[in-house]
Amino acid sequence: MVERVTATDEALQLIEALKEKHGPLMFHQSGGCCDGSSPMCYPEGDLITGTQDVLLGKIGETPFYIHKKQYDYWKHTQLIIDVVDGRGGMFSLEGVEGKRFLTRSRAFSDEEFNELKTAGIL
Repeated sequence: MVERVTATDEALQLIEALKEKHGPLMFHQSGGCCDGSSPMCYPEGDLITGTQDVLLGKIGETPFYIHKKQYDYWKHTQLIIDVVDGRGGMFSLEGVEGKRFLTRSRAFSDEEFNELKTAGIL
């Protein structure tokens, strides 16, 4: 099954380092308010998810959520979480590390999209 969210090796390494410092984590794809449209990393449970949040999958064994309105816009794409130098969201854990998570994406192929649709995921 094609994954709806993946991460680069660099992002996975940073996730592991953050887990060592903060324990279990969670991600939420920001909708563009205060911190732009960026993946936000929190200690697990620090952000309350609700019925309008969609669990896309896990990266580094860490759950990754996105708001349904964002999901409706991005559901034709695979989100690829990367990391770059620089300060990101003020509430995201990686900021003090001098790094920030960044969302890249690619459109699903017709076959991948149909596989997700057939599985009832879309």
